[in-house]
Amino acid sequence: MGEVGSRYDLRGDRSPDAPDTGSFAGTESQVGWIHSYETGSTVDGPGVRVVLFMAGCLLRCLYCHNPDTWHLKDGTRIELGRAVRRLANFAPALRSMGGGLTISGGEPLVQTAFTHGLFAAAKRMGLHTALDTSGFLGARASDDYLTNVDLVLLDIKSGDPETYRRATGAELEPTLHFARRLAALGKPVWVRFVLVPGLTDDPANIEAVAKFVGPMPNVEWVEVLPFHQMGEFKWKALGLDYRLATTPTPTDAQVESALAIFRRAGCRAR
Repeated sequence: MGEVGSRYDLRGDRSPDAPDTGSFAGTESQVGWIHSYETGSTVDGPGVRVVLFMAGCLLRCLYCHNPDTWHLKDGTRIELGRAVRRLANFAPALRSMGGGLTISGGEPLVQTAFTHGLFAAAKRMGLHTALDTSGFLGARASDDYLTNVDLVLLDIKSGDPETYRRATGAELEPTLHFARRLAALGKPVWVRFVLVPGLTDDPANIEAVAKFVGPMPNVEWVEVLPFHQMGEFKWKALGLDYRLATTPTPTDAQVESALAIFRRAGCRAR
């Protein structure tokens, strides 16, 4: 993965000849566009992990902390073989620490063929694999693709379609459809819900998510993630209209209130 750096660095227009993200079908299997990667994560799946952040996303979340992952051209072009060889260097340590590979973004399912190849290589190395996704492009993930995924970190951003549309610019139903499919497959899932004051924190909105995932036995955890302002500088540097500049981080009491709603619905929440 070479010169790919930290996700906290602003990285833009590194591959100006990359395909347009909106029209890209994800079928290129031997080349991918990678924004960044991290080693040593302990929050993106079990054990200690390498987390790979892919370029490209179709959502436009108001609270996105990496808007420089939206376009393929903002990633570094990497051949699959090179990424596999780099992962192999980490594999012995990852296995010894009960960890593995998490692919995030952006949105990994923009580049379905490339991430499929990388997940398959990780499984051959004996690594645990996790897909971090909004689920909006879940229809692109074939059953064969999901065979190489041990855990899905599913970001359900809202339980109310209008709130979801306001927060992301997209529709909620594709994510819910993907969640139902994962439940039918018995695929382990950690649901992630970002608590944004004034946007996603309405108790009715949280309860809608809780009632949806509560009956699903494959949902191992619901994680409530407090909104933060860490990505504000990227929005400003990119000349984007950051509409949450005055939105505060939720208080501990607000987080606990959200957790209580999930727990009352039968979810293991943290």
